[in-house]
Parts: sequence; C-alpha cells; structure tokens
Amino acid sequence: MLTGQSILITGGTGSFGHTFLPMTLERYNPRRIIVYSRDEMKQWEMAKKYQDDSRVRFFIGDVRDKERLYRALDGVDYVVHAAATKIVPTAEYNPFECIKTNINGAMNVIDACIDRGVKRVVALSTDKASSPINLYGATKLASDKLFVSGNSYAGGHDTRFAVVRYGNVMGSRGSVIPFFLSIKERGVLPVTDERMTRFMITLEEGVELVWHAFNDMEGGEIYVKKIPSMKVVDLAKAIAPDAKLDFVGIRPGEKLHEQMIGSEDSFYTYEYDDYFKILPAINKWDSSKERIKDGKKVPEGFSYTSDNNPEWMETKALQDWIAGNHAKIGNI
Repeated sequence: MLTGQSILITGGTGSFGHTFLPMTLERYNPRRIIVYSRDEMKQWEMAKKYQDDSRVRFFIGDVRDKERLYRALDGVDYVVHAAATKIVPTAEYNPFECIKTNINGAMNVIDACIDRGVKRVVALSTDKASSPINLYGATKLASDKLFVSGNSYAGGHDTRFAVVRYGNVMGSRGSVIPFFLSIKERGVLPVTDERMTRFMITLEEGVELVWHAFNDMEGGEIYVKKIPSMKVVDLAKAIAPDAKLDFVGIRPGEKLHEQMIGSEDSFYTYEYDDYFKILPAINKWDSSKERIKDGKKVPEGFSYTSDNNPEWMETKALQDWIAGNHAKIGNI
C-alpha cells in the first residue's frame, strides 16, 4: 500500500520516527517520506543519516500551525501523526501548552488532511488515553475521539482516519530501561511500587502495527496490539540482579497498572490473532462488517490491562533483548 507513495510523519524526529523511517524505506520503497517537526537541531542530526537518500525530506513546522501543515501536506498520500506533548509531569505543569499540541494540533491535522486530499491517516495513541487520570492521557483521549469522529467530519471526502494504541516502548528515550541501565552501578534502583506492572512493546512492533492499520482500516478503528507484560520489580532484577530496590511510591498521575482497553469499550471491541480492534460507537460503525472482518467479539466487561494479561515477558527474554539492542537504548 505504501509503495511509491508520499508519506508525512508529524513529530518525525522522535523515537517512533527514527524506527519508522528505515523500516518503511526498506520494506515499501515510498516515493518520499517527509519528516515534519519543530526541533531544527533534531532534524539536523537526523538528516545526516539520510543525506544520500533523495526519498527523505525534512520540513520544519508545528502541528499548532495549520497553514504550515497545509504547505507540508501538498501531494501527500499517507500521514502518521506522532507529534505530542507526552511527558506526564511536563503536561501537568504546562497544561495550556499540552492542550494546544495534543488537541488543537490534532484538529489541525484532521482539517489539513481532509482539505489536502490525504488518503489515510494513522494517529499514535497511548495506554494513558484509556480511563485517563492525568492531563496527558485526557488530551490523548480527546485526540483519539477527534480522529475517530474525523471520518464523519470528512463528509464526502475520501480521507480516512484510524488510531493505534500501545504502552511502554522498550528502550525509548526517558523510559525505565535506559534509566535503570544508567544508574545500576549505584547498587540501588528506585521502584515506585512492588505490585506495578507495565506492557512491553518494541518500536519495531509499533511500526508494524501502523503498517497493518493502513492496510486494514475502513475508518474510525483503534488498534491495540497484543504484547507481553512485566512486573517492574522483575524488570529491575533483569537489569541489575544484585541491586537493592528502593520503593519510592507512585508518582502523581501514575497508574499501578497500564490499561489499553477499558471495560466500557468491551461492547465495541473485537479480538484477532495478534491485536484487538475497538470500533467506533458512533454511526453504528461497531456493527460494520467491513470493519469487523473476521474478528471475534470480546466478552462484556472485558478489559486489557498489564496485570490481567495472559502473556508475560520472562527475565531472560528481556536480558537478551537488552544485549541485542544495547547500542540504541536511550537513543531512540
């Protein structure tokens, strides 16, 4: 589907973009990929890696700026919306800025994509958008709703929107694995709560989920990949087996367990071999055969959380992954 096409990724200099670009260039050979982001230094550093590849373009711009989006989207076929203010404490202390990027920015992307005739748009979401307890999660829930409803808002236009949702990305900048690796020599690792669990997904799996969404979507779906869980205490022991664990308590806005599908969504959720699909409750789209395809309806009251997950990552599997990806951990 993406072969020979023009693709734009907002927030493209982030962790997802650094993985999406090389994988998509190799797999699909698109006509061009446009990296749209507001940080010129990150673009400068990233451009060095692709200076000999004419398929990769860089475009300074902010999703808050609709006019700039209009210019950047000229001739674009597919869009991945990855731009967001996503650090929880940053969002709490800068709520107006978080809303401008995550909600107003989403509205701008939707409007500009419809007006520019973009074929398909996939927006990245987060587990924190499911039953949110912090501002970041609340803005991403609003963003998800906007992209789902964007399919009605598009009217007679052909642009279609879908969402992919996943949890903790292994090894990404600012996440727990590079943090623990950076301080393991101290002999003490701070853990919020001994009961805490987290979903574990690689960026490569996140990219593959976006590819699948582009190929499968009719419009309005939220895709949730099936991924393993891990206790944070086991994660700490995998990184530093002899370290002492210092339990420091749950931070404001933090959940004990991650949730990607709440029980309220069970009425509209279908299960597939490798993922779940939450269908839109609006316009009777949840009963659309084109969207359901070969999915099986989940039981009423079903939820998908990191503590009720049937699949768990073993310590050895995490250690092997760290050993094989050590060079890029914390740099993606």
